[in-house]
Amino acid sequence: MPRSNDVIGDLEHAIDAVVDSYKGPEEVNNLDSAALPNKRKVIEAFNHIKPVLYLGFYSLRPLSQENLRYSVSEHLYPAYELLREQIHRAFTYEHHAGRGPEVGPDHSHEVLLRIFNQIPKLRKTLNGDALAAFEGDPAARSFEEVIFSYPTIEAITAYRVAHLMYREKVPMIPRIISEYAHSRTGVDIHPGAQLGERFFLDHGTGVVIGETSIIGDNVKMYQGVTLGALSVRRSECEFANNKRHPTIESDVTIYAGATILGGATVIGKNSVIGGNVWIVKSVPPNSKIFGKPKE
Repeated sequence: MPRSNDVIGDLEHAIDAVVDSYKGPEEVNNLDSAALPNKRKVIEAFNHIKPVLYLGFYSLRPLSQENLRYSVSEHLYPAYELLREQIHRAFTYEHHAGRGPEVGPDHSHEVLLRIFNQIPKLRKTLNGDALAAFEGDPAARSFEEVIFSYPTIEAITAYRVAHLMYREKVPMIPRIISEYAHSRTGVDIHPGAQLGERFFLDHGTGVVIGETSIIGDNVKMYQGVTLGALSVRRSECEFANNKRHPTIESDVTIYAGATILGGATVIGKNSVIGGNVWIVKSVPPNSKIFGKPKE
């Protein structure tokens, strides 16, 4: 067994080596963490917004029209305070890094007001998503069970909140929220994707929906589906925001394990895509694709 002095000396040597490693040019050597958004505070803020969307399912006290405003306020006020600082940090950091414009001190306030004013519309959209899950899954015993326990609700709620921030061009924070839901549900929806109404992920685990995906209304997808991009390097993309992921038109069902790739790929309205198929070319409306599609 080494003597305590030897142990301390060895640890000090290792610590010196780690400190020296931060002198290199590698991107991971960034020491400006205090200027970055705080991940835990972003998640805390999201977990205040989520109860507002489904307050009757999250409240720890009886609710009525008389105390409803107070109950909403006790979530939206802390969400506002947390997010105003984190959004300001995100914009400021991106500007100093040369990746975004300079914004004024009130910009995060204005962004949050626009987002909060969309909550009533967001609640109606999420109600449609939950109804799609209840109506599309015979195993669901009640609407309440869907809200309480279905990962599709957790994932889609996070996506729709993150998408509002993405549309406001808020850096980093939308991805923090979507990846938080990803870690909890196994569902990876990029906040930049465009999802229509009454969207249902049955089971959901392993689903990947890329940034430039466009999905119509009344679409149902099973576990393990990938809406992805054909593999290219960042330097090979002509434009940073070019369409790399497929379009799924309305009333489409995609079964487990299907992989659909490419920005020019369109799955036509009212089509059924079978499990484990690989699609890199468009299919017309009313198609039924099982096994390997015809060239």
